[in-house]
Amino acid sequence: MKQRGFTLVEIMVAVSIFAFISVASMAVLTTVLDSDAISSEHFDKFQRLQRAVVTIERDLQQAVPRPVRIDGQTNPIVMRGGERNESDNESLAFVRSGWQNPQMMLPRSTLQAVAYRVQDGNLERLHTNFVDNVIGTEPKVRVLLEGIEQFKVEFIADIEDETNSITNSDELNWRESYVGAVLPKAVAIEFITKDFGLIRREFTLNGAML
Repeated sequence: MKQRGFTLVEIMVAVSIFAFISVASMAVLTTVLDSDAISSEHFDKFQRLQRAVVTIERDLQQAVPRPVRIDGQTNPIVMRGGERNESDNESLAFVRSGWQNPQMMLPRSTLQAVAYRVQDGNLERLHTNFVDNVIGTEPKVRVLLEGIEQFKVEFIADIEDETNSITNSDELNWRESYVGAVLPKAVAIEFITKDFGLIRREFTLNGAML
């Protein structure tokens, strides 16, 4: 029985089909890899967002009514916010407790002066080793988030009368700034990011009931 092989035309058709399948498969694989890279990048940014919010929440929930000396002078203010002190947007500054110092082995207390600000689109957390620092001490800066388009702080606090005594208020009205010798009842942090849009978190302080 006579055997016949493939003709040149049949071989060329088979090669063309194989090449088409290879190109299509490569295109699909490239799309999958690109999608995976985008997903991984988005997940990394989401994790950074979560860490930033957790850091802010921890600091605020450990806020204490401890004033900070300014240029060596006594100062009654324990929290200030809503101002643009060295910040492209609003800022927030206070003292928190709970800074770990096992068996007090480090030459510092467990209190930490912290501040939040925005510079060049970055949300930064600032802190110093000591609550009352010598004049000229530069804070340590940590970037929490990038791509910040707006940063805003709001407060719920008792109303001060003209004698600076505190009167209770049943109205839960958010105020845009706060400079006080007592901690406010609540603090709201609101920021707009390029990746996630508007983010707002509200925190009560010192077990305050709203």
